[in-house]
Amino acid sequence: MEKENRKYKDSLFVDLFYSDETARKNLLSLYNALHGTDLEDEDLVRKIKIEDILYKNFNNDISCEVNNEVFVFGEHQSTVNPNIPIRYVMYAGRAYEQVLDKRDRYKTKLVKIPTPEFYVFYNGMQEYPLEQQLLLSDAFLTTPGSNSMDLKVTVININFRKSHEILDRCRILKDYSLFIDTVRKYPDEEEPIKKAIEECIDSGILAEYLKRKGSEVRNMLVAEYSYEEDILVKQEEARQEGLSLGLSQGLEQGEFRTLYSLVCDGVMTMDFAAARKGLDTKEFQAKLKEFGII
Repeated sequence: MEKENRKYKDSLFVDLFYSDETARKNLLSLYNALHGTDLEDEDLVRKIKIEDILYKNFNNDISCEVNNEVFVFGEHQSTVNPNIPIRYVMYAGRAYEQVLDKRDRYKTKLVKIPTPEFYVFYNGMQEYPLEQQLLLSDAFLTTPGSNSMDLKVTVININFRKSHEILDRCRILKDYSLFIDTVRKYPDEEEPIKKAIEECIDSGILAEYLKRKGSEVRNMLVAEYSYEEDILVKQEEARQEGLSLGLSQGLEQGEFRTLYSLVCDGVMTMDFAAARKGLDTKEFQAKLKEFGII
């Protein structure tokens, strides 16, 4: 039996594709849409959970293994970060640790492993291409040689008004996109989420799911929007702090202060905050002390 860690708060997207009772069915539908297959056996899907890879208390991951052959690493993001390939390198390593026997790495015969695929499903408000590739090698300090590793992340814009073809191949993904689009129709209403839920139920969009979990959906979206707003506010505060000082050191100090505040708020781990600055954890803590932040 899979253990669920309730210290994490799921986004609505993650609840649909990881936590809900229909999650395996939804994951299989998404897999079929990505690969042009028509698999039907939900038992072929094994959900994968790697803890503390990025956020301490907010869950954006819908990763899974399908048919013992493919690892699908997926994240839902409203802001695309160019460091996503770096995160996925760490993520993939931890996932393989879960499924491989420790003795396998020492065998003299080649050990076959599931093929990894990496995706980000974007539905933010900013303009973004319909589909784009992010490469790990773009972050390398030097030009990679022939023996260097690389990792490709496919970012898919799932906003309904963008109409990526995957929405036509995966009904649950399209319904999710339509629901979020409906919520955004009521920005000035007193209860936009409630109105969107009622409209979508009437229109047959996520109807069964919303009837079952309407109140939970409201709570998930409120938490998600609050989380995103908190990060944006902290980033803006750091920018203003740096501008007021008028120095490059002030800008850098503001960045470190923002990252540390996100660590303190439980939004991200210290290791990930350090990686955002290209440092290891000890170097990051040393800079915090240098700036008088800790």
